[in-house]
Amino acid sequence: MSQAWWRGAAIYQVYLRSFADGNGDGVGDLAGLRGRLPYLKDLGVDAIWLNPWYPSPMADGGYDVADYRGIEPVFGTLEEAERFIADAHELGIKVIIDVVPNHSSTESAWFKEALTAPETRERFWFRDEPNDWQSIFGGPAWTQVADGQWYLHLFAPEQPDFNWDSPEVHADFENVLRFWFERGVDGFRVDSAALLFKDAERWEDLDPVHDVYRRWREIADEYGDRILIGEVWLPDQERFARYLRPDELHTAFNFDFLSCPWEPAELRRVIELTLATHTPIGAPPTWVLSNHDVTRPVTRYGRADTTFAHGGALHGTPSDPELGTRRARAAALLAMALPGCVYVYQGEELGLPEVEDLPDAARQDPMYARSGGANRGRDGCRVPLPWSGESAPFGFGGHPTWLPQPADWAPMTAKAQTGDPGSMLSLYRTALRLRHELLGDGTLTWLPMGPRVLAFTRDSGLTCVTNLGPDPVPLPPGEILLASGPLTGDRILQDTTAWLI
Repeated sequence: MSQAWWRGAAIYQVYLRSFADGNGDGVGDLAGLRGRLPYLKDLGVDAIWLNPWYPSPMADGGYDVADYRGIEPVFGTLEEAERFIADAHELGIKVIIDVVPNHSSTESAWFKEALTAPETRERFWFRDEPNDWQSIFGGPAWTQVADGQWYLHLFAPEQPDFNWDSPEVHADFENVLRFWFERGVDGFRVDSAALLFKDAERWEDLDPVHDVYRRWREIADEYGDRILIGEVWLPDQERFARYLRPDELHTAFNFDFLSCPWEPAELRRVIELTLATHTPIGAPPTWVLSNHDVTRPVTRYGRADTTFAHGGALHGTPSDPELGTRRARAAALLAMALPGCVYVYQGEELGLPEVEDLPDAARQDPMYARSGGANRGRDGCRVPLPWSGESAPFGFGGHPTWLPQPADWAPMTAKAQTGDPGSMLSLYRTALRLRHELLGDGTLTWLPMGPRVLAFTRDSGLTCVTNLGPDPVPLPPGEILLASGPLTGDRILQDTTAWLI
């Protein structure tokens, strides 16, 4: 791995409510996370990225932040957060947290003040008349308050958008960055990074946003080797790359790869486009198969349509779990072999499927409510993890868990998979160990092995071969280090990835 830890890191995403419950109330928390740090050390990750842990009414899973300088009491205390950071650092694991600059919560002190003191409303987008903008979560993007004015919320009504034309907003977020950097946080993942500024016509990717990230980069650089990661959903790669200029964000999520179908020509196109976008500006690519907003790979790759798009149109369509698991294993080794950093979403290493049969009464995602149930929402990838045991809560903590777990998850627990060389968990542990030794940041050289095969060699000499075609393919010369599935002699079968040296 290169000198800058973040250029080739393996980063594990923790959705805190669903990771591990330390106090028995059925909700994940900092105590549970601290108790499972040895698991993450053994898994072989370099950093943990946590979804929002701030005080919040949880109208959108914590992305409706009431206080950017505190910890949600359900998760623990600020002192516990500081102990967690120290514990992680002692194990050599970096800590990245979410920052949510586009919007806050209707329960925040600023928004409450805006309702009672209209002269303070310049911190948000209040207008006498709304326009026709629609919320990303469905329905109108404006809500009326008691005196007749309307406020903008690109997401749920409980998430009022900040007005980044206000100097107060700039100053407050700069203080928030310093608050957490001074407590040892190693970086921030910037939620909805392209949405901050609005004008009369547009609410995405306006030029002034880059001045914000230039200033944030200056602050991050003051604290040493800290990192800023952008959640930037933009189809225009040229505009996407602007966020990664040397004086702005360090990296940004690669959603093209996450959304790509399991098809060789399209995968190669996305990989080549990603490398062509990042190389000229010296930024490392990121490779992501899943996160807290998207369908889990085992389910997605088992469908006839293996793409992903927001909106839930594919929810409940048939999925072959055996096929999905085989492809998810192959995709994991492909992603880990590519140059740059890789993200693992909690439960991905266990091969968990999307839970699509949650009872309607249990669903908490505002996407579900605001679409009248047409969009089934993102709860299915947020179900609490199974750690051990034969029945719910599978070692997670208290029962019932905040979202119900499937009854058939016993074979998928971390304990059940530990020691099984054929398990998904063993595959991830071995791959992440080898990645530390042989992969990470750098370049690749494509190998010609036919139109249905993705094959390349990395700087270390490791060769990665992924066969997406129906016919077995002869492997190039070399010692086989790891394969996602069985091989037939020197031939690699369909939906299989192998690493050789």
